[in-house]
Amino acid sequence: MNVSQLLGDKGHEVISVEPQRTLAEAVKVLAERRIGAVAVTGADGALVGILSERDIIRALGQNGATALESPVSRAMTAKVVTCRPQTSVDELMEIMTSGRFRHVPVIDNGRIAGIVSIGDVVKYRVAEIEAEGRAMRDYIAMA
Repeated sequence: MNVSQLLGDKGHEVISVEPQRTLAEAVKVLAERRIGAVAVTGADGALVGILSERDIIRALGQNGATALESPVSRAMTAKVVTCRPQTSVDELMEIMTSGRFRHVPVIDNGRIAGIVSIGDVVKYRVAEIEAEGRAMRDYIAMA
C-alpha cells in the first residue's frame, strides 16, 4: 500500500495557517479541529513549514506564555520532511520513526495533497494485521 491509498481512505483535506498568525490562533485551530499539527502555507498556498504540538510546547518552554503572541513562523519547523503519493507505507513508517515525528505532508506536483499522521499509519497496520488473521483462520478452517 502507498500514501495515495491512505489519503484515499482518510481524505485530502489540509488544515493550514499562515506564518504571520499568532501561536494562540494556531492553538485554537488545533483544538477546534482536534489535530496535532497544521501545515504552514504562504500566500500562494505553498508549504513553508509545519507547526506541531511539540513546536508549541518548545516555544512555551523557552518563552513562557508570551510565546502565544509570537508569529507561527517563529515556532514552526521550516525544514519539513515530506513524502509523495507513491511513497510506500513501510517507507513512510521508516521516515516517521527515524525522524521522530508524527505528521508528514504529502506533496504532489509541488502542492500539498494531504497530511498523513502516525495515527493513519497505525490504523492501516491494524486493519492489515486483522485481515491477515482472518485469512489465516479461514485457511485453517478449510484444511
